[in-house]
Amino acid sequence: MFLIVGLGNPGKEYEHTKHNIGFAILNRFIENLDNKKEYTKFNSLVVESFYRDKKLLLLKPLTFMNNSGIAVASAYRFYGSEIKSILIVHDDLDISLGEIKFKSGGGTAGHKGLESIANSLKSLDFDRLRFGIGRPPQGIEASEYVLSGFNKDEGHEVELCIDKAVEAIKDYIDRGIDYCMNKYN
Repeated sequence: MFLIVGLGNPGKEYEHTKHNIGFAILNRFIENLDNKKEYTKFNSLVVESFYRDKKLLLLKPLTFMNNSGIAVASAYRFYGSEIKSILIVHDDLDISLGEIKFKSGGGTAGHKGLESIANSLKSLDFDRLRFGIGRPPQGIEASEYVLSGFNKDEGHEVELCIDKAVEAIKDYIDRGIDYCMNKYN
């Protein structure tokens, strides 16, 4: 089973913010799945489905970004060894807007959602799909920037890049992290 987690914050006021790009990507991915079972569990909105006969557990934590680990660890403990791979889909300030990169393990670069997951799992051994949102303009704090929306000029580009990220998730499921790091990085 693949555990794929899109990071974001619940609530309408956060829906179109940069920090919620993980939710947006996961939503787009879910749109194209058949035979979905949707429910609330693990402090998350959960979708169970299959992609090319591979079982998927898709989570959107409702714990707010900084406590995402509570949801991920809860699902991980429940399913245990059934989970063969964890992919966290999240925003990244250190990557140019719309670029995507894969990473296997490693540090959190100060991302509070990743820190929460690492602390809750007591491990950094999970894969990431990093979606670039770029650095904040001078004089704007990162915390303010990530909770702002994309401007009109960025909107179209972001939509195209979300589609690219969805294709990247399919590659991840089909071919694994090494293939994806070579193709997308």
